[in-house]
Amino acid sequence: MDLELRGKNVLVTGASKGIGLACARAFAAEGCNVHIAARSAAELEKNAAEIAAQYKVKVTPHACDLG
Repeated sequence: MDLELRGKNVLVTGASKGIGLACARAFAAEGCNVHIAARSAAELEKNAAEIAAQYKVKVTPHACDLG
């Protein structure tokens, strides 16, 4: 499905696992550059590398606690 999002930037919170990670992958599949945020820096780095390699988009991890 083409949602015409190619080249857009999105921020996904809770992206170290579960629904957040699935959303990050879905946006990347649509061609979005993805900023992923969660508390676990190690998981974010791993997920960012995997998503960037698979979908050829820019993925920027942000380790933070949004409370």
